[in-house]
Amino acid sequence: MIDFEQARVNMVESQIRVNDVTDHDIIRAFSKVPRERFVPSDKRALAYMDEDIAISDDGRFLMEVRSLSKMLQLAEVDAEDIVLDIGCGTGYSTAILARLCTSVVALESDEALAQQASETLMDLGVDNAVVVQGPLEKGHAKEGPYDVILIGGAVENMPLALGDQLKEGGRLVVVEGTGNAGRARIFLKRGKTFSGRDAFNSAVQLLPGFEKKPEFIF
Repeated sequence: MIDFEQARVNMVESQIRVNDVTDHDIIRAFSKVPRERFVPSDKRALAYMDEDIAISDDGRFLMEVRSLSKMLQLAEVDAEDIVLDIGCGTGYSTAILARLCTSVVALESDEALAQQASETLMDLGVDNAVVVQGPLEKGHAKEGPYDVILIGGAVENMPLALGDQLKEGGRLVVVEGTGNAGRARIFLKRGKTFSGRDAFNSAVQLLPGFEKKPEFIF
């Protein structure tokens, strides 16, 4: 029988604290949310390993906590913020965010994952988050503008139009590039300006809808 509570403690100590994540609210959130509830039942024994975990048969993954925790710290999520969680998958990142801010809109393109996320969040009593289904690359302007947008995976093609869904002073955090070329970046909305800067190396799985557009060749 796996002691998931001890596994969660070990995850926080060996994967989060050692990677320069010092925000106490973030550490507390990862300490409380049962990650094993957000992976397929046959993978629960792997829930706390230091890797991305497959959550569907078509290439969707639960992001490793090392990268997720650093991205959340980079975003500087505030208790009063409204957050858009793009590519929420089974809802793990949403459950973490719900402990950090006032409300979360979780966007998922996969119908089965969206349903699973909604049910799991409800079972866990997360009442300040809502899961919506739609194309990830389009965001969800209906509930915006947002203080923070988190893109829960790598992108090859960053749709700068997502900046229109941020409030003044809003932040968007994303990993651009795949594999060893991946870099976590933060984009800031200042008036009509939406500009980004590199923050740290991060190799996470590519999200559907954010692939590089094929070049036209004569």
